[in-house]
Amino acid sequence: MKRTIVILLAAALIGLGAWLGLSNLGRWSTTPPDPETVASASLQGLREQNRLTPFAARFVAVVTSSQSRFGLSARKTMIMPGTVRYELDLARLQQRDLAWNPTTRTLTITLPPVEVSGPEVDMAGIKEYDSGGVLMALTHAEQALDQANRAAAQRQLVAQAREAAPLRLARDAARSAVERSFAMPLRAAGIDATVKARFADEPDPAAAPEYVDHSTSLNEVYASPR
Repeated sequence: MKRTIVILLAAALIGLGAWLGLSNLGRWSTTPPDPETVASASLQGLREQNRLTPFAARFVAVVTSSQSRFGLSARKTMIMPGTVRYELDLARLQQRDLAWNPTTRTLTITLPPVEVSGPEVDMAGIKEYDSGGVLMALTHAEQALDQANRAAAQRQLVAQAREAAPLRLARDAARSAVERSFAMPLRAAGIDATVKARFADEPDPAAAPEYVDHSTSLNEVYASPR
């Protein structure tokens, strides 16, 4: 449920810029604007959002460190929960990343890679278990074990976040959010079009695309004469 809320909120926020012009709806002409013009205006609004966080996930790392000195040994286990955010750098989107296919009436957006941000460690949720109290009492072994465990746990959280399953969920959420952000203003403008977002390492569904190479402000889109 939390993941669904995050995705829906991201889609709403990312499309905010394009929706700002809807107050001028009554001034539109009876002829729908050119889809490439609307797409360019949507792109401008997206870039102004800077970064999108379409997905977040919580992971738990379990690590153990040990140390031996003077014939004694100490061992400490740490359980560290943390949250990782998956982000898109929207400022990297360029006009060349938009392709309009007039035959299929499909707008294709090529997205920058998903970036892993974090982890944000839940300090209150950390649990520790230890053995070897004598060595820890006589030396600084406990401090060294804590430092080693914290570093290893954070690396483990990032490694879990980069696994195939959560990355796939993050990419799906990013595609969905960006598709909505372009589809909403197209529908509002009365344009029947299909919007597909993809990553560069995925097949391009667009056939014989026309790349959108002009930039138009939102005011220009929504201020066409009667």
